[in-house]
Amino acid sequence: MPSKGKIVITGAAGLIGQNLIARLKDRYAGRLVCIDKHKVNTATLKELHPGIDVIEADLAEPGGWEDSFAGAEVLVLNHAQIGAITEAPFIANNVTATRNVLEAARAHGVSYIVHISSSVVNSQAVDFYTETKKAQERLVLESGIACTVLRPTLMFGWFDRKHLGWLARFMQKAPVFPVPGNGRFLRQPLYAGDFCAVIAACIERPRPGKAYNISGQEKIHYIDLIRALREASGARAPIVRIPYWLFWTLLKLYALVDRDPPFTTSQLAALVIPETFEVIDWPGEFGVEATPLPEAMRETFRHPEYSKIVLEF
Repeated sequence: MPSKGKIVITGAAGLIGQNLIARLKDRYAGRLVCIDKHKVNTATLKELHPGIDVIEADLAEPGGWEDSFAGAEVLVLNHAQIGAITEAPFIANNVTATRNVLEAARAHGVSYIVHISSSVVNSQAVDFYTETKKAQERLVLESGIACTVLRPTLMFGWFDRKHLGWLARFMQKAPVFPVPGNGRFLRQPLYAGDFCAVIAACIERPRPGKAYNISGQEKIHYIDLIRALREASGARAPIVRIPYWLFWTLLKLYALVDRDPPFTTSQLAALVIPETFEVIDWPGEFGVEATPLPEAMRETFRHPEYSKIVLEF
């Protein structure tokens, strides 16, 4: 890993960014420049890591943030819109912001990108997230800058505000926990700590022109994942199966009162698609030991400091 050069990380205050910085700052002696537009979560990042450069900026808008790319050796292109009920935020954050970031990277001579794509580019799902993540990856591949593309599956870990983290918090407060249908659709959850080790390995030894599907090594039915989540988080809510149509209706009603719901009807549709993703030997390729799922969940929900931090939507 370069010891003196600058690394720019976009989307730095979200799940992957927060996990990456917490681990990278201890093994990297150079300068980290971290950019995110979320005011509260960016403030949390600054508070946790006072020794790094943190910039609050909307990458979909031109601004002074572009100058922070000067002298950077590596760009970790990590920003993404994951959930929303309209298309506009996905286009702004996954497409427009990516064009702006790539333009700034080219202007300042950044020579290498680690792009955090998504397994959804290989998914059967058709929704705003999937289509704009496909467009984002194409922009990176056609940028003319050497890059490594990583396509992770559903992730969980410290600072998880949407996926399993939100479900765990909901489970601890709700009298019952609903599961759509029979709950027997396979998932491949990926521990963010392992994925961040993969990112660090790509920075340390660049793999230009390569794309890797980084899936969870263990396949588990959704309902069993929820049971494991309940145990790790200490929740006691009974798990109740409800019909898909009823689950969909409840999400639709919730979206009427919450403009940025943590779980949407399109995400529900993607959740129940019976598909699995390629499992490659990424532990061998990147020299990373995969954390067993029960251990990863304990690390996530029982860490003395980070498990108590809840990011905002």
